[in-house]
Amino acid sequence: MRSARVNGGREHLPAGIPLVAVAHGSADPRSAATVEALFARVRRLRPGLDVRVSYLDHVAPDPHAAVAGLAAEGAGEAVVLPALLTAAYHSKVDLPRVLERVRADFPWLRVRYADPLGPHPLLLDAVERRLAEAGAVAGPDTALVLASAGSSDAHANAVVEAAARELAARGPWREVRAAFASAASPRPEEAVHAAHAAGAARVAVASYLLAPGFFADRVRARSLEAGAHVVSAALGESPELAEVVLHRYDAAVRAKYVPGPVAR
Repeated sequence: MRSARVNGGREHLPAGIPLVAVAHGSADPRSAATVEALFARVRRLRPGLDVRVSYLDHVAPDPHAAVAGLAAEGAGEAVVLPALLTAAYHSKVDLPRVLERVRADFPWLRVRYADPLGPHPLLLDAVERRLAEAGAVAGPDTALVLASAGSSDAHANAVVEAAARELAARGPWREVRAAFASAASPRPEEAVHAAHAAGAARVAVASYLLAPGFFADRVRARSLEAGAHVVSAALGESPELAEVVLHRYDAAVRAKYVPGPVAR
């Protein structure tokens, strides 16, 4: 195991435990390309860290295959990180089921389950970065809609609503509304209409999504049709997301190992 090092003024933990990131996966090739670019940035930030990317759907390898590869190479431990912006069904049910099968197949392998990417203040920094890149300017006449994919999990949606409140506190937006492209309301176009009806001269929409694809396209098209003047890109390979990945990895490595379906 490598010794700890200092990079950018921060002491880093040893990079001897491999990281297996698990993204949602999409039939849209832009999504996997963006996820791979994000984790390439993670590798540049932490040279020597073995980073492997897997997907729950559409794209290979799946998480079981990624961890099986590590086990076959003689790894004794791994950190599995859900590359998801909120903790919802995939991180609470799908991935723990996969890890149960991993532990049954490779009982000697110590699997640490990291927290999802969100919530984290750096994600809001990334939102603001993408808005600025899109040309959005906060001001008393401009409302902001924070648009996520949406979930049937009320807690996951509440996390997005809390992020909207935090963005409002950062200001100086006229107001900030959360919106959901599926499974919950309001929809992005409804939030844009509501912001205009409440007196906003302009409405910016922030895509609170990891990567381009179906939901990002839906948010953009419907928001612009509803009168949004700008829609930001998905968070993608922003440096803030790469930092969050390493924060989650480090926290999982520091935590006491407890065997079980979702050991942390």
